[in-house]
Amino acid sequence: LLPATAEAGKNKKEKAKKDGSECEDWRWGPCVPNSKDCGLGYREGTCKDESKKLKCKIPCNWKKKFGADCKYKFESWGGCSAQTGVKTRSGILKKELYNAQCEEIVYVTKPCSSKIKSKSKAKKGKGKD
Repeated sequence: LLPATAEAGKNKKEKAKKDGSECEDWRWGPCVPNSKDCGLGYREGTCKDESKKLKCKIPCNWKKKFGADCKYKFESWGGCSAQTGVKTRSGILKKELYNAQCEEIVYVTKPCSSKIKSKSKAKKGKGKD
């Protein structure tokens, strides 16, 4: 059983060569959606004189400036800034897909939520019960 398991792992690594290409230095472009700015699409790749297209997908809730091919580990959201009305968190690069040019550290912001007010109302309601 052990040799079969080793073979199975080997086949996964060689999957890219299954299409008959011996080229190993593929350069991949970004995922380009078929319509609008998200959803199903394709990415083009080139290697020497060969080229291919792969199906890809950009989730429609993924509107980040750094793209879907750069994967980050994000910290917790910081506190709300009274001056700007937004909160910030940073992400450290953990994986680049398809030769993407990714920044090592990114910062994202979002508007501060007003959920704090609704929580305090919920507490008052529970106190009356």
